[in-house]
Amino acid sequence: MISELTYADVASLMKSCAGLTADPLLLESRPDTPFADFGLDSLGLLGMVAELEHRYGMPIIGDAEGARTPADFVDRVNSSLTVEA
Repeated sequence: MISELTYADVASLMKSCAGLTADPLLLESRPDTPFADFGLDSLGLLGMVAELEHRYGMPIIGDAEGARTPADFVDRVNSSLTVEA
């Protein structure tokens, strides 16, 4: 069963894929803050998408690797998971 991606999941992905520690509550309270402000670059974002694709065994559609903010990333990934479910 595929569940929705949360800000806690995003923080966990940032840690495991890019080595960045981010407070999930901060990501949720400032969802429109650019990933760059949290130290995440495009390579880290690609790693996060790749991890999700591996985890769910399907491609994440909707250009999730182009997301610029946590809110945008969560929306794109969850939209993809809804379509694929």
